[in-house]
Amino acid sequence: MSAVLQARPGQGVVITHHLPGQERLLPAAALEFLADLHRRFEGERQARLSARRARQQAFDAGALPDFRADTAHIRQGDWTVAPTPAALLDRRVEITGPVDPKMVINALNSGANCYMADFEDSTAPTWSNLLTGQQALRTAIAGALVFEAGGKRYELRPEREQAVLLVRPRGWHLDEKHVLVDGARIAAALFDAGLFCYHNAHVLAGKARGPYFYLPKLQSMEEAALWEQVLAAIEAALGLPHGQIKVTVLIETLPAAFEMDEILHALKDRIVGLNCGRWDYIFSYIKTFRRHSDKVLPERGQVTMAQPFLRAYSELLIQTCHRRGAHAMGGMAAQIPISGDADANTAALARVRADKLREVTAGHDGTWVAHPALIPLAREVFDARMPGPHQRQVARADVSVSRDDLITPSRGTISRQGFENNVEVCVRYLAAWLAGNGCVPIHHLMEDAATAEIARTQLWQWLHFADGGSEPLSLDDGTPVDFVLLERALIGLPARLAAQPNLPGAGHVSEAIGMLDRLTHAEALAEFLTLPAYERID
Repeated sequence: MSAVLQARPGQGVVITHHLPGQERLLPAAALEFLADLHRRFEGERQARLSARRARQQAFDAGALPDFRADTAHIRQGDWTVAPTPAALLDRRVEITGPVDPKMVINALNSGANCYMADFEDSTAPTWSNLLTGQQALRTAIAGALVFEAGGKRYELRPEREQAVLLVRPRGWHLDEKHVLVDGARIAAALFDAGLFCYHNAHVLAGKARGPYFYLPKLQSMEEAALWEQVLAAIEAALGLPHGQIKVTVLIETLPAAFEMDEILHALKDRIVGLNCGRWDYIFSYIKTFRRHSDKVLPERGQVTMAQPFLRAYSELLIQTCHRRGAHAMGGMAAQIPISGDADANTAALARVRADKLREVTAGHDGTWVAHPALIPLAREVFDARMPGPHQRQVARADVSVSRDDLITPSRGTISRQGFENNVEVCVRYLAAWLAGNGCVPIHHLMEDAATAEIARTQLWQWLHFADGGSEPLSLDDGTPVDFVLLERALIGLPARLAAQPNLPGAGHVSEAIGMLDRLTHAEALAEFLTLPAYERID
């Protein structure tokens, strides 16, 4: 069933899917607001995506990312970003997660300083999930969100006790297939951010709470400039002052690491920080160097933030942000509590503690966790080393990062367990995603699209390693990394997964195996796992 809004003669907005009551969230005026954003900015979005493809073709041909010569004056200039609003001065612990009502309540009540409500990597974008999430946030902002399940009732704490809300819309590369404007899909980013602002901007502005956004997957200053244009247009259309909407940008692509100053500058009237989106960053590193046989990374468990190329990225981000008056946010602790194994749980928490200690000692102003149980630990570590609301006074003048520091890969090995774990994570996450679940606990880690993408792109690069003229890779026991090894891992997986109770997406395991098999055999590495998977939902 579809609904049509005639916006102007011969043109219109078409909603291709219908859920009961959605008209309250998508009235004609909201659709016209979204349609205007699409008509104004879709051409530039497509130009930016085309520039991404051209840049990747150059990388595939052997080019290396580097700091831009044409923007040296920005990096060398003496400027700072706009002042940070009071609500975002202390961000020492942030929790992230999807936007279902229970999560929204638990995250806002969690005791974290901030909650990033994620429409991107931890939400499978079914139409139901998207609308449920938008409505949950709208109702929470109004102070009325309640959720009941299993005989339990979840309610919001008083507003003064809630985490500050930030919303992560989907990236520029994604479409929203359920909303067509003049026959074309609207950008998912415009749908997510535009609809959220349409319903909530004035309420949040009245509370001195934003709106605040986390912007994902940017690859260049031009993509940041597009966001600046979009957010300025939203402010103008809604009668908000310029700069009312504040943003934090995730530096989670390798090209963006070379343009941090430029991204801050493009958004300088509204940006308050950059974030080390470490998992997507590793994924982007693999994808950027997919055809570079000298840039192959070892198994995921060995690619930690202690590795020199990741430490350089983190320290450069701190130095850049603090020079410009912005927060430098640390990365995600994906661990979740391990029940029934006290020793394993203690070891996992020790790894989290060490990671957070590394971040605060390096100069980060805050960090991320995926589970509420990690909030006290992260807070304890930051409280001990960061008595003020942030540590932007830590200039890190000692840091000097070159191009090679950012692109020289870590060395290591691939174990059979590491190879098979990548296969399992891909299949289990894909199966859950196809079933509408974008955030899945697997082996005591909270996996989302970013971590699944590491596993998927590693498999492709390892299996296609010989395409670059090198000998095939081998496991640490000497077994060749080839498609026979992949086939054996896939064949044995259904029986192992069938033995697990309440497996998310159990009915989609065969479909997920087929998708992974096709993606890894394909001659070209798919840009994003979620692009082909999106066409299979709803």
